[in-house]
Amino acid sequence: MKVAVFSTKVYDRQFLSTVNSPTQHELAFFEPRLNRDTAILAAGFPAVCVFVHDQVDAPTLKLLASRGTKLVVLRCAGFNNVDLQAAADLGITVVRVPAYSPYGVAEHAVGLILSLNRKIHRAYNRVRESNFSLDGLLGFNLHKRTVGIVGTGKIGLILGQIMKGFGCNLLAYDVYRNPELEALGGKYVELPELFANSDIISLHCPLTPETHHLINAEAIEQIKPGVMLINTSRGALIDTQAVIEGLKSGKIGYLGVDVYEQESELFFEDLSGEIIQDDIFQRLTMFPNVLITGHQAFFTAEALHNIAETTFANIADVENGRPCANEIRPQPSA
Repeated sequence: MKVAVFSTKVYDRQFLSTVNSPTQHELAFFEPRLNRDTAILAAGFPAVCVFVHDQVDAPTLKLLASRGTKLVVLRCAGFNNVDLQAAADLGITVVRVPAYSPYGVAEHAVGLILSLNRKIHRAYNRVRESNFSLDGLLGFNLHKRTVGIVGTGKIGLILGQIMKGFGCNLLAYDVYRNPELEALGGKYVELPELFANSDIISLHCPLTPETHHLINAEAIEQIKPGVMLINTSRGALIDTQAVIEGLKSGKIGYLGVDVYEQESELFFEDLSGEIIQDDIFQRLTMFPNVLITGHQAFFTAEALHNIAETTFANIADVENGRPCANEIRPQPSA
């Protein structure tokens, strides 16, 4: 099948080409993101392969369909950037990669926790300047601290396993209980109890209308003073302006994020020679107790290989008329 691959970086070409060898599909790599302006590049391609910041909205899908595209292949888990109803109406199949880096994401969350707690990022810069003072670098033992995990699927479970290894107590919230987490000693509670009793809160839930701005001003009022807040899931789980107020008041003691609500204008690009216009993001970077990484939690060799393998397996299923377990359809109206 001919596949137009959008939002491609060097590493995308490397892993997709390697897994596609010996050549099974004809891949055309495009650096621009897919949107209604770039959809013309996919003319004549039965399939397009897209990533988290491609705009697969109704106008874009109409343009794709008019030029012969029948399949949208997401090489990511999230699909909030796709108008599933429009795709269904146009006869376009949409597939995704539901899980590809649970260990990588959970381990990155732990990296943020450790770095924030022990001020490793600040200590690194000090030592480079021959400043070996310990003032301002005081941390705390993770042993016996309480970690609240919001979302206990594969990633949340692995985070729980790692933090249990540190000797932490586990609180959890999810619509569906995970018996493996309960077997670790994790206790399921409602969000207000988790907020009030957790020293560290880590978000691992999908972005839905119900979870949008899950961490807002009301939630921040309920949290334990000085809490460490970690988000490696979806940027819009956090109301950034409310979190900034929480940081200013001291209610939030530490913030570690790998995602940001308006990241589509920032992440995955080299903007080092430009003036960033996002004042909220710039404000976040000014806090000494905030650590931001640019959506790299998934970025491991294992994950990129898994993404490529699942992507091509999805294409093969659709191409050969087989049911695809990773197909996503619009939810029926209530």
